[in-house]
Amino acid sequence: MDKLQYVKQTLGEPYFETENFLLYNMDALEGMRKIKDKIFNLTVTSPPYNIGKEYEEVMPVSDYINWCTEWIRLIYETTEKNGSLLLNIGYLKVPEKGLAVPISYLLWDKSDFYLMQEIVWNYGAGVACKKKLSPRNEKILWFLKDKENYIFNLDDIRDKNVKYPNQKKNGKLRCNTLGKNPSDVWQIAKVTSGKNRSSKERTAHPAQFPADMIERLIKGFSNKGDLVLDPFIGSGTTAEVAINNGRKVIGFEVSKDYCDYTVDRIKRLNMQKDLYDFNLDKSQ
Repeated sequence: MDKLQYVKQTLGEPYFETENFLLYNMDALEGMRKIKDKIFNLTVTSPPYNIGKEYEEVMPVSDYINWCTEWIRLIYETTEKNGSLLLNIGYLKVPEKGLAVPISYLLWDKSDFYLMQEIVWNYGAGVACKKKLSPRNEKILWFLKDKENYIFNLDDIRDKNVKYPNQKKNGKLRCNTLGKNPSDVWQIAKVTSGKNRSSKERTAHPAQFPADMIERLIKGFSNKGDLVLDPFIGSGTTAEVAINNGRKVIGFEVSKDYCDYTVDRIKRLNMQKDLYDFNLDKSQ
């Protein structure tokens, strides 16, 4: 059975669907507990950070860690053998212990996943501080289901900005003609808000993924036709980027308003594709 059909049969009718996307307006844990098969090739997500954003209720840190541990366990159990979890997380306050403790310190060993690598996402814009250094990074933890068998498409995400692309050694090019390895530090602009500096891709969601970052994750750690999961899909960046790159997507979101942001984005994407196909047909 097709994976999307399996999910529909298991969870019922989605809030919104296309031929390659199912969006469920429900708590991710509720939905994930019903899925018993290993169907996901890649999970790309960023959960609430437990810092008081409009879409979350702050929990005691121990409760937050237990909550995260549970949904990570469910992702592990529904991930295919060669699949990965790419988890974007920031910082939180641990009472009497630390003001800005990287959540990665609290979660990295809380599942059966194998931690392959930490990616540092460095961005320019952010809060300006006077009594501490201004924060300018978050982490992406790259977890593997099987450390000997996983998807990594380096050539699809190589950095073309090579300083000396024609440098040779013994008459041979030293650099890959497709570009260099992007390394584990990614300098990608944050999605900003504000009257004069708002990003073009900005939605009303207060914590939005930059599409450039998600595209690198989707291309680098999954193949075309794969099924991608985002259990906290927010404004729908994961869905838009994955669909645009030939993947299928399952998304969960508890907020109906945020679901509607996602629906609008996917409808616009499909309209653009239809217009492109129409113009292509006319030119042939």
